[in-house]
Amino acid sequence: MKISIASGKGGTGKTTLATNLAYLLSQKSSVILADLDVEEPNSGFFIKGKEIQEKKVFKMIPEWDKEKCILCGNCQRVCKFNAVIKLWEEVLVFNQLCHSCYACSELCPQNALPMKSYEVGKITEFEQNNLHFVEGKLNVGEEQAVPLIKETIDFTNHNYSSDILRIFDAPPGTSCPVIEATKDADYIILITEPTPFGLHDMKLAVEVMRELKKDFGVVINRYGIGNDDAIKYCEDEKIPLLGKIPNMKKAAEAYAKGELLSEVLPEIRNAFESIIENLRTWDVLL
Repeated sequence: MKISIASGKGGTGKTTLATNLAYLLSQKSSVILADLDVEEPNSGFFIKGKEIQEKKVFKMIPEWDKEKCILCGNCQRVCKFNAVIKLWEEVLVFNQLCHSCYACSELCPQNALPMKSYEVGKITEFEQNNLHFVEGKLNVGEEQAVPLIKETIDFTNHNYSSDILRIFDAPPGTSCPVIEATKDADYIILITEPTPFGLHDMKLAVEVMRELKKDFGVVINRYGIGNDDAIKYCEDEKIPLLGKIPNMKKAAEAYAKGELLSEVLPEIRNAFESIIENLRTWDVLL
């Protein structure tokens, strides 16, 4: 089973939910937690595991060979991402814009744009008893998160048995990185907050999940602030409400210290255990 934890906006509690669910479930069986928010991964602040290995991740980028080039401009014409531009007697390649589609390289009549490997980030694997934590981290200045998200998911598939539960801490929003982090998941947990802003962005996330034809449920974080509009929306749309995490000042304090809420706050632990039981009720977990 692959479970992605997503939301329509940042700061709703994806990492809080992902790390605590993974920790509690790992008390009884092996669990893989993968941080796919590669632009700013922070699950590692809460999982204190032993580092097992680190793997650098590369993508293929064209490199201009001035000696071979006849400045025909074909590379610029075929590039759909504006990553290759011919300026007078020079061809410029913008690494951050390149999608590694090979079009400019393969269609160059002089083979003047051979593909070279270019480092975009790294994947680090940690282990804490039954909890296996995999973190993808994009290099500073890189603009494309999707290739590294894909590599991080592939890493978990290639290095672990398929019968181990996987929990993916997805990026925020509803754009391409979120699609990559959720498209192969068996179930999606959308986490929101009980505010008009939270409800608005949750509706966007719901539309995306329905477009992807995914089974999903909702968790409300910081329950007790705002209003019950999110609950009413779930009832009207027949979306499973998996649980409510209470709003507590102590929770914010513990989070700021890098502590797992389920370890230090019994009230919060009860909320997470209730979510786990509801996931079992909906046959998401055995």
